[in-house]
Amino acid sequence: MHATEREEAILAALGRTGFVSYRDLEASLDASPATIRRDLSRLEADGRLHRVHGGARLVAEEAATTGALTLRGTPFEASIQENLGAKMAIAKAAAALCNDGEGIIIDGGSTTFQMCPHLAGKRLQVLTNSLHIVNALIPQEDIHIIVPSGEVFREQNIILAPGGEQSMPRFHASKLFMGAASVGRQGVMQADAVLVASQRRFIERADKVILLVDSHKFDSSSGAIVCGLDEIDVVITDSKIGNDAASVLTELGIELIIAD
Repeated sequence: MHATEREEAILAALGRTGFVSYRDLEASLDASPATIRRDLSRLEADGRLHRVHGGARLVAEEAATTGALTLRGTPFEASIQENLGAKMAIAKAAAALCNDGEGIIIDGGSTTFQMCPHLAGKRLQVLTNSLHIVNALIPQEDIHIIVPSGEVFREQNIILAPGGEQSMPRFHASKLFMGAASVGRQGVMQADAVLVASQRRFIERADKVILLVDSHKFDSSSGAIVCGLDEIDVVITDSKIGNDAASVLTELGIELIIAD
């Protein structure tokens, strides 16, 4: 296993609970204890984790004690303006997949946010971690809104709980609508491991996973891996997606919806 693969495995393990022990890493990685410690030191130097006695924690765990809650990636107010036309078309196509009266999960993001105006009259139950989405749905009296507990990350205006599962309501959805920082053959990626943990919890609570990404998200493939492409059921994107990226999705049996 190469260093990059080990780092991805370490961040994925961290993303599940916010903490990973040396013992667990030694059991899951094909590497010596000394190599694993060097990997952790390198990730700590990059600001991706914080080493503690017995293992490592997410950086956001430390930030939560100081009130300085921040996430890697583009702040919501900046990302909402990027490729806005494509995002609006993608979100409208996503909302059309919602059936009257069903329970869905909408993960926080600038593309998923654009679904809100198109959900009126569908009498949905919506679990979301986005305060922007909550505010947009409040005027729609037929929609029942559920939110998890946790800390508010102001730049994205989302609620996240880096430390564990107990913050998530007992809710199962027919569909999960989520975004990504990038998408590649390796899978769906986010800029911050805390976002990985949140999205993993959502994936485990949904029958179908629907990914909303504009075509630019296929131009790069780096970050903490949320899931493999084999866990995605539907991808909604715009017509500028490259032939290679589209072929990878269709070859894996993923339904590809082009929104214009």
